[in-house]
Amino acid sequence: MDDNKQQIIHYFIEEAQEHLETVEQGLLDLAEVISDAERVNEMFRAAHSIKGGAAMLGFEGIQATAHKLEDCFKLLRDHPVNIDERLKSLFLQGYDALKALVEELANSPTTSLCPEIVDSILSGSAANFVALQEYLEELLNTNTHDTANREPAVIANNVGGGTAVMAPPINVVATVTATLQQMLTLFKQSDSPNNRQQLVSIARSLSALRPDATNWQALIATTAQAISNQHNTYNAIAPLVIRELKQAGDLLAANRDGDITISSNLQQAITTAAPVAPTPAASTATTPATQITIPVDVRGAAQGILQNFSRQQVTELVLLLHRVISNSKQN
Repeated sequence: MDDNKQQIIHYFIEEAQEHLETVEQGLLDLAEVISDAERVNEMFRAAHSIKGGAAMLGFEGIQATAHKLEDCFKLLRDHPVNIDERLKSLFLQGYDALKALVEELANSPTTSLCPEIVDSILSGSAANFVALQEYLEELLNTNTHDTANREPAVIANNVGGGTAVMAPPINVVATVTATLQQMLTLFKQSDSPNNRQQLVSIARSLSALRPDATNWQALIATTAQAISNQHNTYNAIAPLVIRELKQAGDLLAANRDGDITISSNLQQAITTAAPVAPTPAASTATTPATQITIPVDVRGAAQGILQNFSRQQVTELVLLLHRVISNSKQN
């Protein structure tokens, strides 16, 4: 397994363990939590995030188990019921299965899951999830006889004597997950201008999810610039980009654009400078460096630089000049 994916898996494990803590705390206090819509939604989002990360990395057992818990939390979120010990116990057993899978991955020296162990955990929890789903349905039927209230709302209009049903909203997490899978595949390939351009295009496509989300748009723009910076190796930039987009995607799905931030590491990746070049005596290169002529007047010099350097190179040159000037003042 390459270093990029291994590091991303480690990030996934850390986040999954944090989400599991959220789920566990919520289930232990379920009788009180059920009256707090936001806390129930936190458990739903925690399971949802684990499912999305597992899907991106191909851990199907974790994905399937988190999905089952997510579905049950959705029922609980949309249709609160009276909590009793049986329901709490069934939820905790489902949580135990998900936790066991994540712990198995965390303790694996190869950061992979043994199929036999996964099958054992899945088969052992299958009956519990069936019982949990059925008991939730039973409680819902007991609480109300109005089945229409339990059906998801459908927005429809009569058009020409027929019914036109509006398309469902975009699944933000699923879209982000699929996009990150594409990017991860490209990051595993050799570095090339065409490859980087594809990565940039794929990253920028995420801006269409929420054109009105200011922080999300800023993160996408910064991500694209960081990937474009050829001084950032794939080993360095891939884990950073995947992690930040995944976290921001979860926040966007929860309508929390205001909580999306750009880390200092990602901001620094925009202006990462090239490694210091070797001195002529130590250099083994035989091709002479390309030289350009810069006019003496300031305006002409600026035009010459803009004509011969890329925008990224101009940015690096400005930063370099600023450092040189600052050092000369100190001396």
